[in-house]
Amino acid sequence: MLARDSYTGIVIRMIELKTAAELDAMRVAGRVVATALTRVRAAADVGVTLLELDEVAREVLAEHKAGSSFLDYLPAFAPTPYPAVLCTSVNDAIVHGIPDRTRLRDGDLLSIDFGAHVGGWHGDAAMSFVVGTPDPADLRLIETAERALAAAIEVAVPGNRLGDIGNAIGTTARGAGYGIPPDFGGHGIGRSMHESPSVPNEARPGRGLRLRAGMVLAIEPMLHAGTDPFTTDDDGWTLRTTDGRRAAHVEHTVAITDDGPRILTTL
Repeated sequence: MLARDSYTGIVIRMIELKTAAELDAMRVAGRVVATALTRVRAAADVGVTLLELDEVAREVLAEHKAGSSFLDYLPAFAPTPYPAVLCTSVNDAIVHGIPDRTRLRDGDLLSIDFGAHVGGWHGDAAMSFVVGTPDPADLRLIETAERALAAAIEVAVPGNRLGDIGNAIGTTARGAGYGIPPDFGGHGIGRSMHESPSVPNEARPGRGLRLRAGMVLAIEPMLHAGTDPFTTDDDGWTLRTTDGRRAAHVEHTVAITDDGPRILTTL
């Protein structure tokens, strides 16, 4: 059977439950993702360009003989294929920022998103941090996004539903007074970077698809300090807050198992 993914608009196969061996194979890709994000964060400093950070991520792919999940990717919402291996979203950019020659400045809030595939299996993760001297308001925003992700992972267990994940993210974000961009969220992941199901960042608990062992989800809260609506840059990719206020994006690839959630994108 086939389904149409509401995030990408691409017709894909129904949800594939992964075996223990397949989860181990995805863990290999997940380590590459975690390594790249760690290296990029270490390289991000005042005066460094976003293209230089993309090059750091490319070096990690080469070292591990891995492929990029992002380069040349073309989902339904985008007018052109994605031209880089790393997403670099600065300050009011929520997600999908394209690396360019922009130099990082002291106090910039940077969100980096990276995906890699090894042996036919994908991993996807993101983190947000401040370059140089942080504004306490930015640290609160990032910390809330991280708490939302942790809360979502905690309920990612067999028997719960997708709505429980969305509720964990939404209540954490709204409770702290932050906005959530509508219609964008997480996704299934495995042999393709984007698989069913779509994973909401806000939902009613107890609703939606029931979680089963073997499902793998990329859970990715996107929070911003302003109102919910967003705009899309002329590049067709970068989502940006309408009021210029700052955003944070965090993500892990998480396997649903009978032993509890297994995060695949850590070192």
